[in-house]
Amino acid sequence: MSSEHRVVALASPPQATFELSCAAEVFATVRPGLPRPYDFRVCAETPGPVPTMAGYSIMVTEGLAALESADTVVIPGWQTRTASEAVLAALRRAHRRGARIAAICSGAFVLAQAGLLDGRRATTHWRLAAELAERFPAVPVDPDVLYVDHGDVATSAGTSAGIDLCLHLVRADHGAAYAAKVARHMVMPPHREGGQLQYAIAPSRGRVPDSLAPLLEWAAQRLGEPLTVDDLAAHGGVSTRTLARMFTAQLGISPGQWVLAQRIGGARALLEETDLSVDAIAARVGLSSATNLRRRFHDALRTTPAAYRRAFHLRTRTEPPSGQGRERAERLVDHQSPPSASLAAAMRSSSRR
Repeated sequence: MSSEHRVVALASPPQATFELSCAAEVFATVRPGLPRPYDFRVCAETPGPVPTMAGYSIMVTEGLAALESADTVVIPGWQTRTASEAVLAALRRAHRRGARIAAICSGAFVLAQAGLLDGRRATTHWRLAAELAERFPAVPVDPDVLYVDHGDVATSAGTSAGIDLCLHLVRADHGAAYAAKVARHMVMPPHREGGQLQYAIAPSRGRVPDSLAPLLEWAAQRLGEPLTVDDLAAHGGVSTRTLARMFTAQLGISPGQWVLAQRIGGARALLEETDLSVDAIAARVGLSSATNLRRRFHDALRTTPAAYRRAFHLRTRTEPPSGQGRERAERLVDHQSPPSASLAAAMRSSSRR
């Protein structure tokens, strides 16, 4: 039995190649200098050649039985948007025994058909959102966000949002620092909030807003300093109102929410990679005091800095995680909170023996 966390992608004809590649790139690629904590496999209802939307076929050798030992199941799109009863039953069994199931793009239709999204907020590609809501009225569909994670089930929008969701799951499993290293190898942004918009809001008066990238880079290098919205606006040479419109259009969140998210992200990395005290970390990320850091950290992640460090400290992660009998940090995101509060999850260690 593999000691790695087993990720199984469930392919279906015609398979969308990019959605499957999102999962394979994040969970399967061997990267120099980084441990490989996942065992990645692909299965299909009918093993054999699986046609793709790109005009070629992929050879899949495993059937639905592979889901019986999966720790995470990824549904990388589902073009027919309807699954057989055999597939639905296999997914329900996997969910009942504790496997995490993540759907990319149209894969949300399969989760909804299986009844795993009833009463639970979900997303899909904005073009398919109305159809998902109409076919499954028990599922509250949010057509705007990049992804929604409930811990046991997760859904994402299409294309690059699938990578965002997969990196989010890696961050929940192994911490922000490890996920950032994976993203850096992929030349990807290390973290996009699930609450960010799938697409930019059309700017008023036909003007395309200037990119926020230089301002964000400037601000990210100064998190240990007092950094207000007025400071951001002054450096950007715009009014605070214009700055707020630019953040909403390009990121889907306010400037204040973005700054707080960066501070919390910095605190997470320092908790994972250093033995600095909570007071010292608070000073480094601009949260002024240990008391303020603990409050903000709990609001964002529903856990304490100490509990987070126990779960994700570098020393803790030197032992390889196991598929059976490992300690996992479960993601329990409060998706009714504003985007800054959906950074990741409350941690609770649970041993699966």
